[in-house]
Parts: sequence; structure tokens; C-alpha cells
Amino acid sequence: MEIKESQKKVYKILLKNAKRDNIKIDDDYLLLKLTEELGEFIQSYLIHKKRCRPVKYTAPQVSKKELFKELSDVLGLVLSIAENLNINIEEALIKKWITREWIKN
Repeated sequence: MEIKESQKKVYKILLKNAKRDNIKIDDDYLLLKLTEELGEFIQSYLIHKKRCRPVKYTAPQVSKKELFKELSDVLGLVLSIAENLNINIEEALIKKWITREWIKN
């Protein structure tokens, strides 16, 4: 699946869930939600690396699964923000990271 296609699908799911939960989606909400998800990813990273209180330790396969889930939430929010702001994140990613077109100028 192309990133552009994923961006549209993820955003559609986010809007469906927001409607179900009566949440207004706007730029502020998306940025705040990204911050929340990033915090959850960092927490799962600390647990996975056992850099937290021992009471939070889990089996490596459990902590790795949580790490993957939380990182996918971060990516989902990034894709949703891009869609909401009408940014082709795939094109931006290519121009910034792959071809470095935006770095050269």
C-alpha cells in the first residue's frame, strides 16, 4: 500500500471513530493527540528497555508488541495531520529524505 493511500485510509478511520465518540477533529486536537500518542510510545519504549520501575516490566514479546502498537499510533496521527492539512506526506517525505530536493535549495 502506498503512503498516500494509507494516509487517506487512516484519516477516514480517525474521522469515523471521532464521529462515534463525538470528538471534533481540528488542527489543535490532532496536535494534542499526537503529543499524547508520542508520550505513550515513549512510555512503552522505557518499559521495553526496562528503564522504568520494575513493577512495569513485562515479557519482551509483550513489551515489543506494545512498542509497535504505540509507534503505529504516532504514525497514524502524523498521517492524519497531513491529510487534515492537505499535505501529500509521501511527496514531502521523498523530497526531504530521499531525493533531498528540499535540502539542496
